[in-house]
Amino acid sequence: MNPRFRTVPRLGQTRRVADLLERWRAAARGAGATGPAGLTDAGEELIHRWREPHRHYHTVDHLRAVLDVVDRHAELAGRPDLVRLAAWCHDAVYDPRAGGDANEQASAELAVRLLTGLGLPADAVTEVRRLVLLTAGHQVDAGDADGALLCDADLAVLAAPPAAYERYAAAVRREYAHVPEPDFRIGRARVLSALLGLPALFRSPPLARRWERPARANLRRELAALATPGPAPA
Repeated sequence: MNPRFRTVPRLGQTRRVADLLERWRAAARGAGATGPAGLTDAGEELIHRWREPHRHYHTVDHLRAVLDVVDRHAELAGRPDLVRLAAWCHDAVYDPRAGGDANEQASAELAVRLLTGLGLPADAVTEVRRLVLLTAGHQVDAGDADGALLCDADLAVLAAPPAAYERYAAAVRREYAHVPEPDFRIGRARVLSALLGLPALFRSPPLARRWERPARANLRRELAALATPGPAPA
C-alpha cells in the first residue's frame, strides 16, 4: 500500500473502520470489480481522504450516513452498488477553498482512477462518475432512480431534527473558518437559497414524503438566522 495513505494504528485494526472497509469491498465486488488485491488499498485511500483534519462535516460520519440511507432504501435504485460506490467517492476530494464544482470534478476523476484500477466494467465506471457529478447541484432528471437516491442520501441531513441540523450548520462553518463572517453569510445564504429554489429537495417519493417539509423548515430557519446581525448560528 502507498505509505501516504497508511495511518497509525493501521485503519483495518479498528472495528468501525473494518466494517466500513467491508462495505466498500462488498459494493466494489457487487459492481464487478475483478482486481481484489487492490480493494483494501483503494478503500483505505478513500477513508484516509474522508478523515483529513480540515473536515468537520464532510467526514467518515457523513460517508457512513449516506451509505446507511442507500442501504436502507436500496430497492429504490436500479444499480445500488454503483450508488454505494458513488457515495464513497462523492466528497473524497474536499477542499473548502476550491471554487465551483472543482471538488466534485476531482472526486469524479478519482473515482474513475480507483474503479478502473479495480477492473470495473467501463460502463459502471462511467455511471459512478456521472453520479458523483450530480452531487454538485443535486439536480436530477425524472426517471433517474440511482441519481435520486444518491442525492437524497447526500441531502438527508437537511431534514434532521433542529438540534442536529444546527450541529451540521456549525460544522460547515468550521470548514470555512478561513472565510470572514460577512462573506460566509452571503455565500451560505446563496447556497441555501439555491436549495430552496429546487422544485424538490428529495426525488425518491418515500423519502420526499418524510423529509421535504422538515428540510425546508430547517433551511428557512438558517437563512433567517444568517440575515440577522450577530454571531453565526452555532
